[in-house]
Formats: sequence, C-alpha cells, structure tokens
Amino acid sequence: MKTDIQIAQEAKLLPIKEIAQEIGMTEDDLELYGKYKAKISDDFYEKIKDNKDGKLILVTAINPTPAGEGKTTTSVGLGQAFGKLNKKAIIALREPSLGPCFGIKGGAAGGGYAQVVPMEDLNLHFTGDFHAITSANNLLAALLDNHIQQGNELRIDTRQILWKRCLDMNDRVLRNIVVGLGNKMDGVVREDHFVITVASEIMAILCLANDMDDLKDRLSKIIVAYNFDGEPVTAGDLKAVGSMAALLKDAIKPNIIQTLEHTPALVHGGPFANIAHGCNSVRATKTALKMADYVITEAGFGADLGAEKFFDIKCRMAGLKPDAAVIVATIRALKYNGGVPKAELGEENLDALRRGIVNLEKHIENLQQYGVPVIVTLNSFVTDSPEENKFVKNFCEERGCEFALSRVWEHGGEGGIELANKVIETLKGKSGEFKVLYPDEMSLTEKIETIATKIYGADKVVYAPAAAKALKNITDMGYGRLPVCMAKTQYSLTDDAAKLGRPTGFDINIREVYLNAGAGFVVAVTGSIMTMPGLPKTPAANGIDVDGSGVITGLF
Repeated sequence: MKTDIQIAQEAKLLPIKEIAQEIGMTEDDLELYGKYKAKISDDFYEKIKDNKDGKLILVTAINPTPAGEGKTTTSVGLGQAFGKLNKKAIIALREPSLGPCFGIKGGAAGGGYAQVVPMEDLNLHFTGDFHAITSANNLLAALLDNHIQQGNELRIDTRQILWKRCLDMNDRVLRNIVVGLGNKMDGVVREDHFVITVASEIMAILCLANDMDDLKDRLSKIIVAYNFDGEPVTAGDLKAVGSMAALLKDAIKPNIIQTLEHTPALVHGGPFANIAHGCNSVRATKTALKMADYVITEAGFGADLGAEKFFDIKCRMAGLKPDAAVIVATIRALKYNGGVPKAELGEENLDALRRGIVNLEKHIENLQQYGVPVIVTLNSFVTDSPEENKFVKNFCEERGCEFALSRVWEHGGEGGIELANKVIETLKGKSGEFKVLYPDEMSLTEKIETIATKIYGADKVVYAPAAAKALKNITDMGYGRLPVCMAKTQYSLTDDAAKLGRPTGFDINIREVYLNAGAGFVVAVTGSIMTMPGLPKTPAANGIDVDGSGVITGLF
C-alpha cells in the first residue's frame, strides 16, 4: 500500500476554479493562492445568505488511542461517498497545526484514498492563516510590554499579566520563561509564557466571529492583565484592535480546496479540542450550509471533548442545529480500550472487544443527551473479523443507534457508500430535537460539574484553591453566563490519560480557570494538560525531507 503522501502526490487535482464552479461560485468569488487553493471573498456570503441551509452532520469519535480511529479520514470519505451518490456535499474541516505534523500525531488531511489535497500545502503553511493568528497574538504581547515600558499609563500590575505569547510548534522550553532581561531599555523583567497557536484566544475568536465587525468587537474584549486596583485591562484599552484586525483581514476568509475525488472542502481555523474548543470556523460552516445539501464537519478528538464543545460552545453561539452525529470507532481501538497491547490488536479477541466497547457505549449515551440521531461507523481494517464487526453492530443497534461499516481509507468514496446511505436514511427519519447540555443561566461551577458528571462520568469535581477563587472572580465580573471550555486529556474520559475504557469512581480535578472574554467562554484546566505541548523522543520531524525537485517525503 502506498503512503498517504504518495497517494496525495499522485492525485490528479482539478483547478480550484473548476471545483468552485461546480458549487455555484465564479472566479470573482475567489482569491486564488496558486492553482489548487483559494480563499472565499467576503462578498460571496452576502450573495448566498438567503439560501436554505443544508443538513449538518457532525463526525466525532471514541477516545483516541495509538491504534487510531480515522475521524478526518471518515469525514473526507463520507463527503466523497455523497458525491458518488450524486448528492451535493461539502466538507468543513479544521486546518492542521505544525505541532502534531512535526510531533507524533502527524497531519490532518485524512488518509489513504480519503484525503484533502494539496496535502503538503494544507499540513504546512497553507494560506498563512496560522501565521497571521500568531502575529496578531504576539503583536498584542509586544504592545502590552511596550505600554509598560513607556510609562504604564494604564497602571498594569506586572504580577497580574494574563496574555501569553504563542508559536505554532511543540516547544516545551517556552512554557515558562523570563523576559525583559538586560538593561533598562530592554523592558521590564517579568515571568512570561507561550501557548501553542491553536490554544490562543485569537484562534478561538477567529473561528467564532461572524464577520470583521464581530471579530474586532471580540478582539477589543480580550483581557490582557489587571491593573493595581484589580480591574481588567483589555486589548481595546491598549488600542491594539485595529492593527490586530489588519493582520487578520485575510485569515478570517474561509479556504476552499478539494478531496482526492474533487469534493469541495472548506478548511478554516484549527483550535485543538483538548485545550481549546476544537471546531472549524463558524464562517466556513455557515457558508458551506448555504452551498450544499449535506455538510460534513468534524470536531477534534473524542466526543467527550470535540463534540461536547461543538454542541455547547459553537452551536450555542452560532445558532447551529446539527441534524446527525457520526461516531467513528475501530475494532483495534476498542480492543486497546479492553486491555490488549498494541502489538496484538490484529488478532481476533471478542472478550477484549466486550471489555473495551464500554468506551463507545459512553459516547453513544453522551450524544443522545443532545437529542441528535447517532450513527456509529467502524473504520474497517483488514485484520477485523466478521464476528467482531457483527458484535459491534448488534451492540449499537441494541442501544437505538444506527451502524455502518466504512472502508474509505482503502476505497475512497466507494468505501463510504454504506455509511452515506445510512446517514441519508437517518436524516429522512424522525429528526432529533437538538438541545445543549446546560442553560446559560446555570452557574459556572454547575456547568463544569454538569460536563464532568454527565459527559465524563465523574463522581464529583475537585477545585484547586486558585481555580475556585478564579471562578468567583469571573462570576463577580459578570461573566457567569458564558459556556465552559474544558481543557482535558483526550486519551481518557477522566483527567488521567492512563484510565481507558469507561472508568467509574473518579473525580475531575480543576487546577486552573481563566476567562477568554473575547472568545466568549471560560476555560477550566484539568489534571496535567498543557497548553504548550512538547515533542516526543523521536519526533515525526526526524523522518521528513525534501529533495532537489521540491518533493516532500515523510509527511503523514
């Protein structure tokens, strides 16, 4: 079998102008970045905003394991399958971060014969959105430190600076640093920090903003520090909004590319789901809904993170009402959750499958709480046995959940027809009545505890003293109606990555809480989760190269 990058490099791409034309766009609606990728102009949405919305299908997954689940691959393959059935479909995905590309996880363009292309461009610099977000973030940091250096008119307390610098790379040594060393003209000495770009509040703001006016309004509300009286100091107070927005004027426009089978894909924004809200941009999703009968979008990591945030943050803020949810699982990953070592996952083991499938069971129950129809799809591997597949199918159907096998990695759209037909059949049936998990008026503490108990299955929540104090302060400042964004390990329903399956009898530990006033949510940090990841002992970067002709190898 060829590698993902070999398949992508051998693909015959159509000019993006032709892809766009198939969904009603003209060349004037595009801002071209070469032949195969483009941004969608600001004027285009105004032309289509009164169109009827298509059906919105969320693709999520069980908790990820080293065995892999293939959520993006399934999303892409499902979109291609709709094309095979002559249905008008668009895929709406996040952009990949360089951190995983050069770290351990790899890129986010799908895999096998279900990929979005050009794969190398997408996984690397693409159209420069992440660079713009990084620049806007760090411009605000520079303006903040310059204000302090130039007399500190706003009386900023340097012991209460909240704003962190960012970089789209895994670089653990930047988590905690000291800036301003040197002489008097080199700034005020203080502790500082970096987060990865996908955890920056500006990434969240870009993905939740409806237009430039909304973007600027959200940027103005970013709280960067507190003054000596304990009052918040914002980006608006620093007069940073106009220049930050100027850096983001192109980044706010959705990007359009294609799949291996020429299905249109709007790929825009990229917050991580373990430390941010894990969904592509509202603008891209809303644009896609006005252009297609079916829109397939994904939310990062397992349904306990990405799907919960998609429903409770993105859908709540944007007024979106998803029509169905697809949970991606694999036999291999379910057996891994049942205690089978990675080296033995290719062997039939119904006992391990029976033990591990409780993880899938919890995710089915979680999504059913939101009132949307649920379809489980098994991302098929050649090592899966018919008996194992049958066991999972029966398990799902006994729980009022539809089931379909997916073979998109090997067969592209053709391998996703069973799933596509099951989705269409489900959408024709009685639609669910979508509802969020908690109301706006519920207190922040109750919101955190609702997620922890109803989604994770925890007994209770334990707050560090600093987190409890922060929750009170945020509520006293008038932000108690905001939704909560949980920062938690993706590998477990708990805040301990080692606890697989469906653990019981555990607590969720909240060590830190902070306000993203511009994005419009409160972040609760659990366990040992980091907002600046580190590289593994053998980074994926070690295997990436480019030859004299510019052909990249090793990217996956």
